[in-house]
Amino acid sequence: MQFGRKFPGEAAPPRLEPVLPPVTPPAGMAAIAPGQNATDFLRDQVLMRIEPAAAVHMTAQQLNARVNQLVTEIASAERLLLNQQEQAALAVSIVDDMVGLGPIEPLLRDESVADILVNGPRAIYVERRGKLELTSSRFRNDAHVLHVAQRIASSMGRRVDESSPMLDARLADGSRVNVIIAPLSLKGPCISIRKFSPNIMDFGKFVQLGTVSPALGRALEIAARCRLNMIVSGGTGSGKTTLLNALSRMIDRAERIITIEDAAELQLQQPHVIQLETRPANIEGQGQITQRDLVRNALRMRPDRIIVGEVRGPEAFDMMQAMNTGHNGSMSTIHANSARDALGRIENMVLMANVNLPMRAIRGQVASAIDLVIQTERMRDGVRRVVEVAEITGMEEETIVLGTLFTYRYRGEDTDGTLRGSFEATGGRPHFISRLEYYGLAGAFLEALGARASAAE
Repeated sequence: MQFGRKFPGEAAPPRLEPVLPPVTPPAGMAAIAPGQNATDFLRDQVLMRIEPAAAVHMTAQQLNARVNQLVTEIASAERLLLNQQEQAALAVSIVDDMVGLGPIEPLLRDESVADILVNGPRAIYVERRGKLELTSSRFRNDAHVLHVAQRIASSMGRRVDESSPMLDARLADGSRVNVIIAPLSLKGPCISIRKFSPNIMDFGKFVQLGTVSPALGRALEIAARCRLNMIVSGGTGSGKTTLLNALSRMIDRAERIITIEDAAELQLQQPHVIQLETRPANIEGQGQITQRDLVRNALRMRPDRIIVGEVRGPEAFDMMQAMNTGHNGSMSTIHANSARDALGRIENMVLMANVNLPMRAIRGQVASAIDLVIQTERMRDGVRRVVEVAEITGMEEETIVLGTLFTYRYRGEDTDGTLRGSFEATGGRPHFISRLEYYGLAGAFLEALGARASAAE
């Protein structure tokens, strides 16, 4: 009622009436709207009875207990046909909506899930063990998805709306998030989450998973220990960052390491690590700090090693400069389909830096900067494998020469769909043998290089 308003045909505003307590409908006579099911009705009733100011001061356990109590009371009073399990699931769902990310909150808690892909309100996919599967989770409608997207954006001091329909952000646990909404997305708001895994992989785990053989794992550990400059190449979701994390475990604890990323994912265990992260432009289009800005600044911070989470633009030129000026052992990842393609992409990125150098000079810098290119692939059985390890041996005229040290050979397929193959070493003598000898690990590397791993399980 709007007090003080003059209605048509009335000479004066209506008289103020005393506020009466709400009338409780008789049991079994709940006012469920047409087309509304019992679950939606219960959800609305619970949210109406919880005071937001009080809820924000509750712990998660207190809020969950209060919502459980309300669900039980309302369901009993209205004689709604929900069993105890359904009531408990509804209570969890309501709490996730209030303080979490709604239907995808349980997926964030599921350690077996690596990626969460929301394609509108009715299609939520996850990746488990390298394969995508459709889940039973659902949003109520497009507005529900958009509300969750805006909650993510606001937690980062950002926004997502029609004027700013794309968002790259990071959750509190480190998970990467991408959001795209209408009018750019024709299927409604879409959310893509690459979950941050607190479990740090090492080469022992990689051997168990079939990612590498024992000999290949040992060779890569030695390469990282001996401060070889390495590029990890592969497609989206092929395990590049996970492998880079494993390589970083071999870095000496006395070294000063600077990491540069768009969204912090690296989990270095050394005590002397400086983490730098890019900053997007604000809503006025100002204040952007790029990876190239950070690489340039890192060179003034007296690093022993520089690790760039992913090279994707003109910062490749500064990264090559760093590798060529005494920052041995630097590492990065790149999106490419093969080791040869990775070098081609780096050349193109260096050209993006508007350096006025002939192609031969650019390739010469790349050849002298990088020691190893490690190619990863997520294969059709869902297993991520290192399919090639190539060294750069120099230049022949204007062509960078690559030599393969290890390669994965496909042999067949088991009845359960798992691929069978072997990691084969060439047995040759690498061009960086002097670096290995300097660290006293040449013999161990040559032993790994001369071994042939057994077929991957």
